[in-house]
Amino acid sequence: MDLMLQPLRKYTDFTGRARRSEYWLFALFVALVQMTTGILSWFVGGDLGDDAFATPASAVIALLYFGFCLYIFIPSMAVSFRRLHDSGRTAWWLLLGLIPILGHLVLLIFMILDGTPGENRYGPDPKAAAAPDVQPAI
Repeated sequence: MDLMLQPLRKYTDFTGRARRSEYWLFALFVALVQMTTGILSWFVGGDLGDDAFATPASAVIALLYFGFCLYIFIPSMAVSFRRLHDSGRTAWWLLLGLIPILGHLVLLIFMILDGTPGENRYGPDPKAAAAPDVQPAI
């Protein structure tokens, strides 16, 4: 749960590196909010795809969802930057997302791949920093 919300705590931190778990748990958090919003809007009689303002309740849900999307835009970009930094890539690679299918597929592969072990030009290895020091048994 801590890693799931860590991008919100690092709201505008575009430097450093992000582990795969931090990136994917945040993506899971966003997906859960999107599914919950869709289910709520369906129950109150609105449909976010066709007419988001069909009822007052669906209008409130649609506006809250829009506010959530605005709120997570910067943390989503920041965690994507840090995830690419973890694999030694510059954040300019995110521009591949402008290429319809192939660009998204390449970015998906980059986000799935493990980061470079040890320190790289973007900072220390987040896995090494997160691992506790193990004392040898005597």
